Amino acid sequence: MMGAREWLMLAGLAVLIVLVGMWFKVPTTIQILITALAYALIALGLNVQWGYGGLFNFGVMGFVMLGGYATVLVGYDVNPDFWGSEGPVMLARALLAAAIGAALILATMQVHRIGIKGRLRTFLLIVAWAIAYFGYRSQVDPAAVYIEREAGFVGGLGLPVLIGWVVGGVLAGAVGFLIGKICLGLRTDYLAIATIGISEIVRALMKNMDWLTRGTLTVSPIPWPVPQQQDVVAMGVTNDTLALSVSRSMYLVVTLVVIAVLYVLLQRAYYGPWGRMMRAIRDNHVAAASMGKNVKRRQLEIFVIGSVLMGIGGAILTGYVQLYDPSSFQPINYTFIVWVMVIVGGAGNNLGALFGGVLIILIWNISDPLSQLLFLELNDGLAAAGLPTIDNVEVRALQMRVFVLGLVIVLALRYAPKGLIPERIRSREEPEQSTRA
Repeated sequence: MMGAREWLMLAGLAVLIVLVGMWFKVPTTIQILITALAYALIALGLNVQWGYGGLFNFGVMGFVMLGGYATVLVGYDVNPDFWGSEGPVMLARALLAAAIGAALILATMQVHRIGIKGRLRTFLLIVAWAIAYFGYRSQVDPAAVYIEREAGFVGGLGLPVLIGWVVGGVLAGAVGFLIGKICLGLRTDYLAIATIGISEIVRALMKNMDWLTRGTLTVSPIPWPVPQQQDVVAMGVTNDTLALSVSRSMYLVVTLVVIAVLYVLLQRAYYGPWGRMMRAIRDNHVAAASMGKNVKRRQLEIFVIGSVLMGIGGAILTGYVQLYDPSSFQPINYTFIVWVMVIVGGAGNNLGALFGGVLIILIWNISDPLSQLLFLELNDGLAAAGLPTIDNVEVRALQMRVFVLGLVIVLALRYAPKGLIPERIRSREEPEQSTRA
């Protein structure tokens, strides 16, 4: 059950959406809402990691990129130049070399079972990694050069884009599992630094692996899971604006359905035994471990689940804009703004994370035109008074987004330090208990 505070916040958000709809045209408003919901899902993933488990993941951008690429890999058109060349065979060899290298490393990690320990084991691990690395590079480098020369890049599989959304979540979750196995033993500040570094590694790979992602050449157009504007026109809707609104509305509905399903599942998990255990680990992992809980395993679960949600959100966002450009992914847009959403919305509260995601994107989008309007009005007043006016109004208004975002953070931390919709923990005795301290 939601309390009065939640209903008040949601009502205020609804009023803001109506005002945005009155300010912009209908297709633009729908576009903003789709973007807001995609970001809200990414924020929900971060809320699972930080709000549920207290894990500082500052590499959100990497998981969003992986989810976005999944839409390209699955939904983009098949490249006949690639499949009709030696490229698939050469890539198969590279994958086989990678598999053999991984098997060699895993086998070397177990040599302590036959009595090989200490420096000798470390030396053998270094040798195994070197053999695996050079063996893989000896196969993938010629394959990359050949594919770029003969086919441009590998292309996609031509499958339904909704499958790409699922694959985006799976791919991000798989990478999250590997990162978690390596990094979750680190202290919180070191974990944050490590995830930032890994995120930058993912961006560098996606930007420079032209044979796989086309790099800075970008991939477009990525198909939609619903009819696009031209398809709606072909169905008999002659008004272009109405056709665009109908098409975007269908995309919005699909996104809402996905988020609603994931939200219900998370709510059931959060208020069940699993959620209580996660909160216990978050609040005092030493006490939880003393009670027999496998803390690292549970934290890994949290990290993977959050990564899956980020991957799906990235797939939705990339699929909507129909463009995959690795160079466009920047931490301020795909990591730090997501942290703002969770902080302002309310860490530990799924509804708060969704609320914060939608609210911040709405503020982000209206701050630019609103700033332009204010600057123009100020210029009129300055001109009437014979004073110098403000130049480059459009550029300055665009820069005001960061100022407005910072102002929102300051006000939220001052007047709602737990978030606008803070965590609400239920107990058996009290259906709705006070918020977390």
